[in-house]
This record gives sequence, C-alpha cells and structure tokens, in this order.
Amino acid sequence: MKNTIKKIIFMGTPSYATVIFEALLNDDSFEVVALFTQEDKKGNRNKIAMPHIKQYVQNNEIDIDVYQPHRLSDEGNVEILRKYNPDFIVVAAYGQLLSEDVLGVAPCINLHASILPKYRGASPIQEYIISDDRWTGVTAMLMDKGLDTGDILSFSVLDGENKGTLELMDELAVLASKLTIKTIKNFSDINPIKQHSSMSSYAKKVKKSDGKIDFLNANEVHKKYLAYQGWPGVFIEGGIKIPKLELNEKDSINAKEGIILSIEKEYIVISALQGSLKIFSFHPPSKKQINASSYIAGKRLKIADSIF
Repeated sequence: MKNTIKKIIFMGTPSYATVIFEALLNDDSFEVVALFTQEDKKGNRNKIAMPHIKQYVQNNEIDIDVYQPHRLSDEGNVEILRKYNPDFIVVAAYGQLLSEDVLGVAPCINLHASILPKYRGASPIQEYIISDDRWTGVTAMLMDKGLDTGDILSFSVLDGENKGTLELMDELAVLASKLTIKTIKNFSDINPIKQHSSMSSYAKKVKKSDGKIDFLNANEVHKKYLAYQGWPGVFIEGGIKIPKLELNEKDSINAKEGIILSIEKEYIVISALQGSLKIFSFHPPSKKQINASSYIAGKRLKIADSIF
C-alpha cells in the first residue's frame, strides 16, 4: 500500500531552519503547503532585511504561501493554519511561542538544537559552548505550551568540542534535517518520552553585553569567542572588538591579566590570570580592523606592557 503524502506547515526563520525546510521540500513523502517566518526587519543603512528562509524561497522561486505575522497568536492566524489541514507543523528556530490553539491544529514537532532537557530556551548552541560540554545534538520534541518542555520523540548526537557557533549551526542543521524526516515517517511508531525538568537548564537570549570579556581565565575567554561568533562577537573595555583569537594555553598562573607576553608577525600573546591567548587582530570603534602586531606598534606597546 502506497504511503499517503503528509502535508506540512513549516515555521522557521534563520539558516538552521532553511536547511530543514529544504530537506522537506526535496522529499516526495511530504508536501510543504505553507511557510511561517518572522517579519522583515530594518538592517544596515535602513535596508529591509528579510529572514534567511524567506530569502531562500525568493532566490529559488519556490511556489509556496509565506506568512509573517507579528504575533502568531493574533486573531485569524489559527484559521489560516486550519485552512491547510496539515498533518504536521514543523518548527525550527521560529522565534515565537505557539499558543494552545495552534498546538491543537496538528502535531507540532520542534527541532531544538540541544539534547533536551539541557539548554532549553533561545540560545542553546551558545550556552552549550560556554558550558564547555563535549556532546551536543538535536532533539525532535512534540511541542506543548511550555518552553521546550514537550515530550521527546527522537534525538541525534554529535561531538562539538572546540567548535564555534557558526560551524555547529551548520552541522546541527544537517543533523536536524535528517532527524525531521526520520521522525515524521516513523511518527506513529514512536513512544514519546517525558522530559525530566530536574535535569533542565535554561539558555537565555544572548545580549550584546555578553560579548564583553576580561582576561581572568583564558579558556573562558576562548569559549566566549567561539560562542558569540557572528553576533555580538567579543570585545574589551572601550568597545574594541577582537575578531580573531585562539587559546594559547590554559594552565599557567600569571600575576596580571592583559600583559603582552610575546609579539609575533601574525599575532601577539596576552596573559590571563590563568592561561594565555593568541590575539590576531583588533577592531577599534569607527575604525578599520588591524593586525594585532600593527595595533600595539601604533600604541608604542612592547613585551610586558598592558594592552589596557
């Protein structure tokens, strides 16, 4: 007996969601009937920036209904969802909570970028990196009215050690795309597993101020650098950004932080109270990015001087 094609409404916004969306479009077992994403926003120089997934739809001339409600819970949106009579609603980094009315339209499956119940919330990848764990992954969750508290349908795991947010986002998106298809195709045979909230942690939304670093612990600075790639980046007092750095070593104990230990052509080595870092470049406010060695030469700094 031939399997019935499943009708899908997809909800998602960034590139992570786009990869999952593309996988569903390319699988003959599914018909993606509508896309819900966040509103367009003003970007640099007041240009309108549309969500990554909407840009993908336009660039590839995909014939699909696209909705960008300010609030999904607003009157009329549930009726729009019901009109499509979907078999599933698939959600990946959409950016809005789903009301009970929406959850009642069809089974809602969320592809969350962590192994739940750890790192519930808005920034699971960044929180995973900051926490210095080794294993991460993706969880397919049957959504309820809580924040990432629904029953677990399936999950996939990968080793994310020493990887940054941008690299992990790409790897987890591919993992999630495969998990989505496997989960929906086997949905009727899955026995959902309840989450243990006592094991949960919360990944708060990243703020610009989170990118400010001190030099108390080199390993912690490096984890921040990996976590906040893209936005907000990492920066020191005065708003000076550090576009590229590496952990030099993490075990030495130093008398002062921010001291120049070595000057090389491509980088300088800076002390933390524990450990040290290779700094490759600086980006002062309203100026161009500059090689670290050239930056300190311009400041007439030398070995044993402080960069602050």
